[in-house]
Amino acid sequence: MNPALIPEAVRALGAHPLRTLLAMLGMIIGVGAVVLMLAIGDGARAKVQETIDSLGSDLFVVVSGAPTLGGLRYAAGSVPTLDTDDAEAIARLGSVLDTAPTHWGSAQLQYRGTNWPTSVYGSTEAFPLVRNWDLAQGESIDEADVRAARRKVVLGATVATELFGANSPIGETLRINGQPFEVQGVFRAKGQSLSGRDQDDLVFVPLTTAQRQLFGSPFPGAVRFISAKAQPDRLPEAMKDVGVLLRQRHRLSGEMEDDFSVRDLTARNEAAAESARTMRLLLGAIASVSLLVGGIGIMNIMLVSVTERTREIGIRMAVGARRRDILGQFLLETLLICLIGGALGAAAGIGGAWLAATLFDMTVVVSATAVIVAFVFAASIGVFFGYYPARKAAALPPAEALRAV
Repeated sequence: MNPALIPEAVRALGAHPLRTLLAMLGMIIGVGAVVLMLAIGDGARAKVQETIDSLGSDLFVVVSGAPTLGGLRYAAGSVPTLDTDDAEAIARLGSVLDTAPTHWGSAQLQYRGTNWPTSVYGSTEAFPLVRNWDLAQGESIDEADVRAARRKVVLGATVATELFGANSPIGETLRINGQPFEVQGVFRAKGQSLSGRDQDDLVFVPLTTAQRQLFGSPFPGAVRFISAKAQPDRLPEAMKDVGVLLRQRHRLSGEMEDDFSVRDLTARNEAAAESARTMRLLLGAIASVSLLVGGIGIMNIMLVSVTERTREIGIRMAVGARRRDILGQFLLETLLICLIGGALGAAAGIGGAWLAATLFDMTVVVSATAVIVAFVFAASIGVFFGYYPARKAAALPPAEALRAV
């Protein structure tokens, strides 16, 4: 394409600003819609991935039994069938990295004049590692705290904020169900889970403290569930090994039902991640339709332009312009419309993503790749739909073109 045609193409577009703007409008809307929809889709995918990362990979739980009485199936965990010995045996499996036996319950927390109901997780020193909890302040509970059943507690971020506000809770004493506990640390915030549950609304105490002082225990060492972390990329194997091990330990033979259940906590999140990826593709595909509509609009505008400029085309050919020069000029005009419209559309899409994040508290991610892809796609569509009008202009017989009024 001859670079000398660029000034001529700019003058031709500037001669009819309203028509040029209308031709660009399709590209502006199309590119803006693609950038905005991909930003929303990428934001949803990032949010899901953040939740998966906060939960930790290769995590699964073993929950106590779900009995059947009088023909009714009760909830999992309603009958205590697991204990700390089971957790230690599971931890010795080659496919398992570590375990955290947990005795759980709800409790009322009090600090001075403030009350807050929350979930209390009694577990071992392995709990933060297995459940992928990082500390924001202080220290975690250690093995000595568990052995001595000390009244120490690590707070979730929500509990720390509700009870202590902006003040540091480290070293302070609060009450759990009326019993004094010293605050040892604060977990780093994780935010909401995919189901909308606040993951930071909990506290962590030594397992023995929960069993002996807070919630009681139906038999020594009983726990409500066991969190386990599989060795990297060995989650299915670890879950299978745990099932076989517990059936042996609980002396379940033949057709006897399991008195426990093994659950993959990452499976639902992985399904949500796949749904987010699918949604991103669907949003991008839907938004791309507007680009096709914009391309058709450019073709119509350029066809009108060819009809109006028939005499001009004839004069150019009469003074020596070749057919490829005419073809190149009209293609260049189309390309300029697409590039300028694409740039404005990308800016509009980024602005729309910022507004969505600001006004609706949405997670949006504007990636350079999405902007570039939308931009290139817009230019390609413009050239594709602009080729026919350009070819029609180049194919006009000079004599007929000169006779046009």
